[in-house]
Amino acid sequence: MPVVPVRLDPRVDLAQGFDAIRAELAVPDEFPTDVLAEAGEAARRGPEPRATLDLREIPFFTVDPLGSRDLDQAVALERDGSGYLVRYAIADVSAFVRPGGPIDLEARRRVVTIYLPDRRTPLHPPELSEGAASLLPGEDRQALVWHLRLDGAGALVDARVERALVRSRRAWSYAEAQASLEAGTAEEPLVLLAEVGRLREQEEADRGGISLNVPEQIVVEAAGTFQVGYRAPLPVEGWNAQISLLTGMAAAAIMREGAVGILRTLPAPDQGAIDMVRRRARALSVPWPESGGYQAFVRALDARVPDHAVLLVQSARLLRGAGYVAFDGEVPPDSDHAAVAAPYAHVTAPLRRLVDRFGNEVVLALCAGGRPPAWVTDALPEVPALMQLGRQREGAADRMSVDLLEAVTLSARVGSTVHALVTNVSKGKAQVQVVHPAVVATVDGADLALGDEVRLRVASADPLTRRVVLEPVR
Repeated sequence: MPVVPVRLDPRVDLAQGFDAIRAELAVPDEFPTDVLAEAGEAARRGPEPRATLDLREIPFFTVDPLGSRDLDQAVALERDGSGYLVRYAIADVSAFVRPGGPIDLEARRRVVTIYLPDRRTPLHPPELSEGAASLLPGEDRQALVWHLRLDGAGALVDARVERALVRSRRAWSYAEAQASLEAGTAEEPLVLLAEVGRLREQEEADRGGISLNVPEQIVVEAAGTFQVGYRAPLPVEGWNAQISLLTGMAAAAIMREGAVGILRTLPAPDQGAIDMVRRRARALSVPWPESGGYQAFVRALDARVPDHAVLLVQSARLLRGAGYVAFDGEVPPDSDHAAVAAPYAHVTAPLRRLVDRFGNEVVLALCAGGRPPAWVTDALPEVPALMQLGRQREGAADRMSVDLLEAVTLSARVGSTVHALVTNVSKGKAQVQVVHPAVVATVDGADLALGDEVRLRVASADPLTRRVVLEPVR
């Protein structure tokens, strides 16, 4: 997958460009003094000691992007008769955050950690999110530990969560973990992650779930400059994600049974939209499976094949409209997640996502046979709207960062020609994916068809407005 080093346009400084994006989106800058003071005191004091179980001898490990220090989850796997026992430790953020205090109120303002290429704007002060609350290797931590028992096929048999003391053994990067597995040097716990991950992927397919492995357009820093490119997820990322999905489904089931909680929702695509993808598959001579329907079709697509990549982009467009629904009493209708193909809750990333702290306290209380604390139930009704705003800002930051790097990359190539693939056509406009450099843009598509390979001229590229204009070469 190509990456193209940025050649700076003399009119723009990238640091200023990223700062402009943060200002435009009102991304908070420094933490207020009272928030930092409370975080410093909480880090020195340590978590409120509520753990009754000591699991520090269990070999937990983490798998995250290279260089990550805000480590929300650590996993430990072992064989359990003919099945498996998965322990999943989640950072116990609420043990450091006083309800209604400065950190809590600031987190409700920030909602999620915002990542831009030059730096991230964390949900919680780094003293907590990258220090005292993070599941860093070699450190004793209080955590929320899920005990997930699976049968030999990977199906969930039993789930519960409780507070415990843990100590992670190692922080793997995705690339390191994948390389170890492929080289055959991985130890049993990492081998089991791959084994259980594959079983869970099959279980996902059996229930009609979808995990879209669409190559994402990314911005990375390398050799002192920024680069823009396409990146396909490694298999170990999918296996690791399956553990998080498993936990989220277990949490949702507990919430629904207890009639209180907050669920992540996604409506199913309507039949008309599915028929559109089917017609486009036929136009590209990509076969539609005789059984399994839309889900089986998507799972069979290979992002490395150009026509398949086009259809993956099309399929991703159908999985839109995600939201959150909170309840305390009757479980609301239409509260499933179409891509997961099951009820689902966010509980595995409390260092980086506001909603998880509340969801975790709900399931902890229900598993203990009680009710969630009042500070949780009082806040639940407002959390969906907060998350919606936070997610919108997060998505806009991602898009604007890529737009900036695209414009900078192409600013030195105005007048030159690039090759692209048409990934969508609608209302006289076509979305194109430039192969080299990694640029996605919209062009006049009056005479373009889905899947066409086209030559485009770079008409203009302005880093100050983050706008690129490409024109088909007639």
